[in-house]
Amino acid sequence: MTKKKKDGGNLLKKLLWWLPIIILGLMFALGACTRQEAKKESAKTESSKIESSKTESVKDGKSQSKESTSKEEETTTITESEEETLQESVTEKEVQVEENGNYTSKEEVALYIHTYGKLPVNYITKKEAQDMGWDPSKGNLSDILPGMSIGGSAFGNYEGALPRANGRRYFECDIDYDGGYRGAKRLVYSNDGLVFYTEDHYNTFEQIY
Repeated sequence: MTKKKKDGGNLLKKLLWWLPIIILGLMFALGACTRQEAKKESAKTESSKIESSKTESVKDGKSQSKESTSKEEETTTITESEEETLQESVTEKEVQVEENGNYTSKEEVALYIHTYGKLPVNYITKKEAQDMGWDPSKGNLSDILPGMSIGGSAFGNYEGALPRANGRRYFECDIDYDGGYRGAKRLVYSNDGLVFYTEDHYNTFEQIY
């Protein structure tokens, strides 16, 4: 009986001695697992941040690319517009007309009509010229009225070669007339500012204004 008590006491002592060690071991194991889980979570978080950063970077890159393209297109449009304006300005500076001047060239007469809304003073209508002795069949305008050109008569636009609009009327005048019979060159202009040039007697037209 005494021996059994001694053995039981020894066993209890052994258990009490090992118990703290077992508890420490369990705590260490739990701590290690917790650290591993924390590392995994941290790694996932970092990975998510990296992916998010890449996505934002790609979006920013696309946005900047679109903005850059838009700015380039806008710059190109502005440049083209400036070039057209410059060309028009240079043309008008090269060709200058005065209200009391005499003009017969395409550029000068077109600019005169565009500027003053009428023909230069050296133009006369068919009826006025005929009343003063001009005979178209003889080509004697330069003999009867030196320095004058025919212009101001109505142009019907019956074939619809020129743009039509309510209230719009067209008129025509000779270009580069220097005597004899009338040539094939004409300006056709409207009462609302359009000016066209034809060098083949109304077969084809070039818009000037």
